[in-house]
Amino acid sequence: MLSSVTRTICRRLPTAQRRSMSSDRLEPAQAGSLLDIGTRAIFDSDHDMFRETARSFFENDVKPFHGEWEEAGEVPRELWTKAGELGLLANMTPEEYGGLGLDCKYPAIVWEEQSYSGCTGPGFAMHSDIVAPYIANYGTEEQKSRILPKLVSGEWIGALGMTEPSAGSDFANIKTVAVKDGDDYILNGR
Repeated sequence: MLSSVTRTICRRLPTAQRRSMSSDRLEPAQAGSLLDIGTRAIFDSDHDMFRETARSFFENDVKPFHGEWEEAGEVPRELWTKAGELGLLANMTPEEYGGLGLDCKYPAIVWEEQSYSGCTGPGFAMHSDIVAPYIANYGTEEQKSRILPKLVSGEWIGALGMTEPSAGSDFANIKTVAVKDGDDYILNGR
């Protein structure tokens, strides 16, 4: 479950208020560093607060342990649930499914801050920005209600596995199908 602080930080402002706030922002070329928070007119102060949360998370909770996790080949489960508590996972997921219903700039901030930290370990982008939206957009109501809150919280980790000789990573060319047969599925493909 998301903390009330995270919900407050991530609240959306009216468009007119965002525009007026954005016009007072430094352009990146005017900033002391491209990593300075509060630059780029596409972001507003809510994005800045979220960025501070994401930056702190990657600097304090990921970066010091990244080498150890790379060696082990996995990150601890607790990292996922902490990221969920901070609103860093699947944050565009609609509120009725446990998400924050935020705009696409929020996951972009998570991507940027993860890249700035130099940590490749946590696969938050696949989980939050590919798996969760597929379920949100194409899942049944039962699937959305059951799966999305667990993805948002980090209790479940979304992943994607695919391959076929003629398709590689091109979903459109995958020929394999799964057909329900009683309690089982029959896979047909290569």
